[in-house]
Amino acid sequence: MICCLKIEFIDSPFSIAALGPDVFDMDKPVVFTYEEIFATTDCFSDSNLLGHGTYGSVYYSLLRDQEVAIKRMTAMKTKEFMSEMKVLCKVHHANLVELIGYAASQDELFLVYEYAQKGSLRSHLHDPQNKGHSPLSWIMRVQIALDAARGLEYIHEHTKTHYVHRDIKTSNILLDASFRAKISDFGLAKLVGKTNDGEVSTTKVVGTYGYLAPEYLSDGLATTKSDVYAFGVVLFEIISGREAIIRTEGTMSKNPDRRSLASVMLAVLRNSPDSVSMSNMRDYIDPNMMDLYPHDCVFKMAMLAKQCVDDDPVLRPDMKQVVISLSQILLSSIEWEATLAGNSQVFSGLVQGR
Repeated sequence: MICCLKIEFIDSPFSIAALGPDVFDMDKPVVFTYEEIFATTDCFSDSNLLGHGTYGSVYYSLLRDQEVAIKRMTAMKTKEFMSEMKVLCKVHHANLVELIGYAASQDELFLVYEYAQKGSLRSHLHDPQNKGHSPLSWIMRVQIALDAARGLEYIHEHTKTHYVHRDIKTSNILLDASFRAKISDFGLAKLVGKTNDGEVSTTKVVGTYGYLAPEYLSDGLATTKSDVYAFGVVLFEIISGREAIIRTEGTMSKNPDRRSLASVMLAVLRNSPDSVSMSNMRDYIDPNMMDLYPHDCVFKMAMLAKQCVDDDPVLRPDMKQVVISLSQILLSSIEWEATLAGNSQVFSGLVQGR
């Protein structure tokens, strides 16, 4: 397709030097031209639009024979652009979206990432059929949760400088062709500094309601434990298939009450104190799984999520503990799956996304 618009390309004043000398611990990102970005997205056509992020729109592109996702931002978002560049040039992990390069024009900035073929976890959890997706099996959900937990653990504990993501949510967990998860969108990521009380970064409150930890909302204290809280909400979404903020059921008024999923699930768990008495909880397990899940494993994940969203950040696990717990849940789930080998329809559907 040939674009009918006439565009005057102007060399951007933005340069790699603006990032500072210490940005690139590893490979430098590729610098693309605005002409390449413009042409390979068909002039940013709607047919190539993948979605809208917190700070810009994301487009599909076949760029230099590689499938990529391009985030398009206005030049006013230089702070977020620089944040993503500085984080993703320093951290590299299988469960973090890889930054390939960038481009800039006089009034726009572009970040070029590896392409996640299956889109966001959010699109697979919430009304998946209307989005053209098959529902995720239990095994796939646990593997996705473990992948995302490993990515988060990496930036919390294993990088030279530690980071708080500050916007963990299902729309920022992307899935590749094999349904393996990668955390994306580091525009709000912050370095965390050491204090006597642990790692903390005081900041204005940013992020997405429904995922924000109470101490972060009240004091603006961004810590690794505030990311853990958001991850707990993600686990509740994986179990229930519901949004992080939900409308109170049965409300007929024009302004129905909106409650956080965390508060709803915590109330359910108080009435289901153990995996044997899960009758109250069954109504809150995603019906798209069609009862094909090991009840004890679902309960264990729900209890892990409950720990993650504890009001007291000290009582929340760290991501290393979350990874260990989810690894154990995955092993138990695989053992459960093996017992279904005689049911070929069920078994093949579960194995598909492993």
